[in-house]
Amino acid sequence: MNNQVDIGKLVLRVTLGMLVLLHGVAKIRGGIDPIVGMVTAAGLPGFIAYGAYIGEVLAPLMVIAGFHARIGALLILVNMLFAIGLAHMGELGQLNQSGGWALELQGMFIGTAVAIALLGPGRFSVNGK
Repeated sequence: MNNQVDIGKLVLRVTLGMLVLLHGVAKIRGGIDPIVGMVTAAGLPGFIAYGAYIGEVLAPLMVIAGFHARIGALLILVNMLFAIGLAHMGELGQLNQSGGWALELQGMFIGTAVAIALLGPGRFSVNGK
């Protein structure tokens, strides 16, 4: 097998995992109350907010390690769709001050999560596939 392909998968996994994990660490340190507020304001039960810990802590750790990384990537994808739906819908069709899409970070997280879900974790992973 081509090592470059597996190194590429490793780079995708570590990049996505670390960047999303930082959001999860911020929620651990700052609390989940703002997310609970957004979830309940949308008419959903407040406990759904705790899914942010799954999507921003557990799933990124799975992706980084390559431990069931496809599932972890799908959890990140769902988390990002919830984040857009709850916090960023007003920015969906907007551009930022430099002319890029206002949701380019979220879009990159979604695209990378989909790529990992489709490609798998590669050889340099706990699952080793």
